[in-house]
Amino acid sequence: MATSQVETVSTGADKAKIALAVVLVLASIAGFYLLSRQGPIVQWAVLLAGLVAAVVVFLVSEPGRQFVAFARDAWKEVHKVVWPTRKETLQMTAYVFAFVVIMALFLWFTDKTLEWLLYDLILGWRK
Repeated sequence: MATSQVETVSTGADKAKIALAVVLVLASIAGFYLLSRQGPIVQWAVLLAGLVAAVVVFLVSEPGRQFVAFARDAWKEVHKVVWPTRKETLQMTAYVFAFVVIMALFLWFTDKTLEWLLYDLILGWRK
């Protein structure tokens, strides 16, 4: 049995980059609200510039590069999936709806039977 070891290498520089990215996100949000008197164009420009800077700082860190590699691998795996055809999708949807209707009718019939049994026969509340 092969054991896989997870290696976590976290340097001070990477931690600083992540912290800087978080600070940039918070600063851009704060700038958006603090610059409300400057107009919406300035607000949105500050917000977008701060968010873009935060993403760039994150992507140059090791966790950012690992995230990009993971996303690239995930995209490759999505392309390997055999997706159902439109006909298969519609058939399965019809099966699910039919099952839901049958189950609803069964539960309604069971509820009404128990109601009749308890209230009419055993307790005699209804006349």
